[in-house]
Amino acid sequence: MVWLAVFLAVLGAFCLAIGAQRQGSAVKADTGGLALSSHGLLRLIRNPRWVFGLLLLVAGMAMNAVALVSAPLTVVQPIGAIALVITTIVNAKDQGLSINRATVVAISACVTGSAMFVLLAVNVTQENHHVSFDDELTIVLLLSLAVGLFGTLALVFKHRMSAFIYILGAGVLFGFVAVLTRIIGKHLLDPNGLALLNVQWYSVVAIAAAGGLGSWFVQSAYSGGPPDLVIAGLTVIDPIVGIAIGITILGELRPDVHAVLAIAMGAAASLAIVGVIALSRHHPEVTKRKKDARTATGQVP
Repeated sequence: MVWLAVFLAVLGAFCLAIGAQRQGSAVKADTGGLALSSHGLLRLIRNPRWVFGLLLLVAGMAMNAVALVSAPLTVVQPIGAIALVITTIVNAKDQGLSINRATVVAISACVTGSAMFVLLAVNVTQENHHVSFDDELTIVLLLSLAVGLFGTLALVFKHRMSAFIYILGAGVLFGFVAVLTRIIGKHLLDPNGLALLNVQWYSVVAIAAAGGLGSWFVQSAYSGGPPDLVIAGLTVIDPIVGIAIGITILGELRPDVHAVLAIAMGAAASLAIVGVIALSRHHPEVTKRKKDARTATGQVP
């Protein structure tokens, strides 16, 4: 069963990588690097390349979910990070770009930091089999604040937000969505037999709102940055946020955790996030856009 999970995780990583690259190239071709509009999104829905990328992304996430159920987190989660490497290579070939040293270092930091964080988290956390409604409401309220914050930023700075802010917002929102989805799943499988009656309506509304805004952020990130950055948000920021919620709110931190491990987790998470920031600044596609923009305005490169 473990080897099947590994196979699904690897195949899922390829689907995520190719799907992100297909969608990213479709969005860039439609927007020309400008901010994505609602009319542009409607056009993308009719774009075969974008739809194909969406199908690959959905298939990749489904295979990764099955892999997580079939094998330990320590086996599956680090494999998902290879999607970032695959996306970078595929996108570089598609765009005719050479991968610079800064991008290699940034991706290495993302993969190493996220893998270390997950491996450490598994050793210091324990599953909470019963989530109280108070804890669930706390998560929903925090998610409401996140939706309000990032939604306001999107409205006020629509044409000035960087791709990094878009993908940071998507990673945070989808991290909350993953936690609430897991909580709802536990409610449905509760042995009390109430099934849907256990599910809180505000959690469903919160998932819908966060999922919608997060999806918009992902598509907007495609128009302003490389698809590698989107995958970095989905495979680095998302799990870090999810695990952090489990530790701080759901009480999943073991009581015997040594302070050194906690510091190491913080360092690993910081390394991964710094890698995402570096990727958003030094990726060859980003530097090329900056150079083209300076040339267009008559500035010296």
